Amino acid sequence: MTGVDLGAGTVVAVLTYRRTHRLPALLGALVEQAATLDQRAEVLVVDNDPDGSAAGVVRGWAARGVRYVHEPRPGISAARNRALAEAARADVLVFLDDDELPCPGWLARLVGSWRAWGCAAVAGPVSSRLAVPADDWVAGTGVFDRRRETTGALLAGAGAGNLLLDVTQVRRLGLTFDEGLGLVGGEDTLFTHQLVHRGGELRWCDEAEAVESVPADRVTRAWVLRRCFRSAGSWSRAEVSLASGPAGRLALRATLLARAAVRLTQAVLALAAATARRDARARGAAGATLASYAGLVVGALGFVPREYGRVPAAPATGRSGAVAR
Repeated sequence: MTGVDLGAGTVVAVLTYRRTHRLPALLGALVEQAATLDQRAEVLVVDNDPDGSAAGVVRGWAARGVRYVHEPRPGISAARNRALAEAARADVLVFLDDDELPCPGWLARLVGSWRAWGCAAVAGPVSSRLAVPADDWVAGTGVFDRRRETTGALLAGAGAGNLLLDVTQVRRLGLTFDEGLGLVGGEDTLFTHQLVHRGGELRWCDEAEAVESVPADRVTRAWVLRRCFRSAGSWSRAEVSLASGPAGRLALRATLLARAAVRLTQAVLALAAATARRDARARGAAGATLASYAGLVVGALGFVPREYGRVPAAPATGRSGAVAR
């Protein structure tokens, strides 16, 4: 049984897995922003650690309108679906990752945009704050140069790191997060593509910004290449799965594979030229392109690489980042 009060028009959900050290600053910011809305808002923490490591930290915020739930089933999809269930009586559910902080006015802008547009979902930008400077190779990939769009723009899909969902419309569209992708990644890509495919509107609010703290172990060539590979694979897998019938999926796969063959060839030539020039930024850009189109091929063919794993024993301080989201 869910515990959302009938008066909670907005539920802000933070999904966490052994990152308790980040929660106090985030919860403080969310409580402050929730108080600015003219309708009651609740902050919900969904703890996806089987050991429930966030319970002690979060329950200390109960008097300030923060609610804790424990979702021991492994995977980000299970945690997202638990948030959907807990927000069943709310008007909107807003997702924010536990390694992000909202900018001033973030929540009011998201909710205000949803009220103005009446759409099924509103996405906002997530900028990156790097713990260490990126070297020229990593900077050249552009991975940390996050997406920006014009406010009000219609989108074909988005991530769930900064996303508002109209609960009634999501229910009407019959949407949940695919739990088969819970330890793989890309569940949010598939979800938002399905939302649009089934007739829901997804719009952009460029003023509703959140900032992600990027630890040093992500500002590396290996991590960036994995992210490029996984992100492109998530996109192509979602697109192919939503194509119309076997013939449509076959045609789309052929189109994607042909596009990838051209772009991979171009990227190999660009990498060779950049290497000859000793241009680290250009090498990074070419490497990211190679990883992305390799991922696109893998996703189009239906393969699902397992990016996120679970470490059996990790410190309860939340600094291990065993599942990087």
